[in-house]
Amino acid sequence: MTEVLARYHEIALKGGNRPFFVDRLVQNLRRACADLGDVHVRAIQGRLSLVLPEDVPWERVRERIASVFGVANFSRVHEVPRDLPALEQAAVEAVRPLSFASFRVTTKRSDKSFPRSSVEIDRAVGAAIHVATGVRVDLERPELTLFVEVLRDRICFSFEKEPGPGGFPVGSSGRVLALLSGGIDSPVAAWRLMKRGCTVVFAHFHAFPLQDHTTIDKTRELARRLTRWQLRSRLLLVPFGPVQQTIVATAPAPLRVVLYRRFMVRIAEALAVRKKAKALVTGESVGQVASQTLDNMSVIDEAARGPVLRPLVGMDKEEITVQARRIGTFEISTLPDQDCCQLFVPRHPATSAKLAEVRDAERALDVDALVRAAIAGTEEETFRFP
Repeated sequence: MTEVLARYHEIALKGGNRPFFVDRLVQNLRRACADLGDVHVRAIQGRLSLVLPEDVPWERVRERIASVFGVANFSRVHEVPRDLPALEQAAVEAVRPLSFASFRVTTKRSDKSFPRSSVEIDRAVGAAIHVATGVRVDLERPELTLFVEVLRDRICFSFEKEPGPGGFPVGSSGRVLALLSGGIDSPVAAWRLMKRGCTVVFAHFHAFPLQDHTTIDKTRELARRLTRWQLRSRLLLVPFGPVQQTIVATAPAPLRVVLYRRFMVRIAEALAVRKKAKALVTGESVGQVASQTLDNMSVIDEAARGPVLRPLVGMDKEEITVQARRIGTFEISTLPDQDCCQLFVPRHPATSAKLAEVRDAERALDVDALVRAAIAGTEEETFRFP
């Protein structure tokens, strides 16, 4: 069997609520590794132990754990009894096949009752490795680090600490509904809410059949890719073309984009109520496009009854793109498509819409009927990983 120790940081600050977050993290790790055979996950002394079949490739295990929010870092470990000579012998045997010019030993005692201090363990194990291999100790820039963890029932050691995504386990912070376009920004915004422990329901507004199916196909792929991070997802496909046609036929051209966004907010909030989501999430960043000026954001938010979260609001396009590449959505987002937000866009959209003017334009529209029709035509798809 292969054992992995996964560690968390932010969860440790939760005090009396920590067991809730740890239990959620245990559940998510089990789900992430559900297809890897007989996997056992349990909480032990400020960390989690995963025991997996030995024949599962480490690359697959590493990929799964590295996508589970709440994990700060993790290691594939060797196990020995709570005995310093046994640790020294096992460490020497483990390093013999390795090639390294310098090393150090770093010990953490989760169980302070062990009779030797962390420094004493470092020195004893380091001396044993030095005598057996002749390799020098380097405490500043070692080529190899041996991490030792003293637990209540055993000692574990490893040679790596793989980075996890950090944050809180998905499902520990409630549910939100994210407006997911086919672009670069909105998938990153959704991902950042997942990292804060939120379960994200996706809503995509499309103009099919006024436009082709490419943006729907892209959004499905984005939802599928993001599901690797939250394991279970729902995608709501909202027909928005009729709303846009009505706005184009009735409202002043410069206000179209702001009106589109206000209707999206209304429809999304109604869907959020049905899905028991507590807030909306968008990929907006101040000043990026006409609808994302502070003035226009203020007018758009006036149509909302609950909170609209904008996790990218202070980021620039380069920062967002870097994160999109890191989470694996950039290549999908940059595929060509026909986004409904580009349908019937005026040549000169208002960048500082006045609320009174927008309300006047909406008086000519049957707002409630348009919202109800869009909701009635919404289709839902589900995604699971693995």
